[in-house]
Amino acid sequence: MNTIGLIPARYGSTRFPGKPLVKIGDKSMIQRVYEQSSKALNNVYVATDDERIVSAVKEFGGQVVMTRSDHKSGTDRCAEALDSVELQSGMKFDLVVNIQGDEPFIQIQQIIDAIKCFDDPTAQISTIIKKITNFESLFNPNNPKVILNKNNEAIYFSRSTIPYVVNTKEEDWLNEFTFFEHLGLYVYKCDVLRQLTKLSPSKLEMAESLEQNRWIENGFRIKVAETEFENISIDTQEDLDNIIRNGFV
Repeated sequence: MNTIGLIPARYGSTRFPGKPLVKIGDKSMIQRVYEQSSKALNNVYVATDDERIVSAVKEFGGQVVMTRSDHKSGTDRCAEALDSVELQSGMKFDLVVNIQGDEPFIQIQQIIDAIKCFDDPTAQISTIIKKITNFESLFNPNNPKVILNKNNEAIYFSRSTIPYVVNTKEEDWLNEFTFFEHLGLYVYKCDVLRQLTKLSPSKLEMAESLEQNRWIENGFRIKVAETEFENISIDTQEDLDNIIRNGFV
């Protein structure tokens, strides 16, 4: 299937303005994400609403497409970018990979594994999960948890620790059940992506602030691929300082 990778990138981050353009070693964050993604995909574009990011991407030789500034999610930005790229290039795509713009060390294998989910012809959306191995992650609301059905499809995402393990002390939960956290990489069939952008916000989505619950509520199936790699995202200046201090670059 013909696949395109899209990297939504906003300049106006509330917690870290200008985040895509911060330097990590000798390269900007968006350049590192782009170059990593390009190792797995032939067609990669940055989707942004800011001319400063457009200029930076063109400077390092990347492909970029301008989008509106009023998108509420990366999913919506990807849908507009897909339409623009297809119109401008004359190409047609079957799958869209939505790559987080704040993960400069994204693992190539994660992209490959998420795409492999579409070997199943019934797959509509796929994403990545990782087994939780430490107590801190298990109870951290910033690490969304996911539970699965027997078909390896996500049936609910939550910032709470799910499921609840009865008759067991919390410190023993990891010994009694296999918990998974959700990592923010998505692959969509192109027609499904366009359908998702037409859905109204749902109660579960708004309660958890997790848009993937909207898709599940509306009957879309989300296949999952498990990874052993830990994603390193940069949300704040402190995150960046820690990465540099720990010698990642």
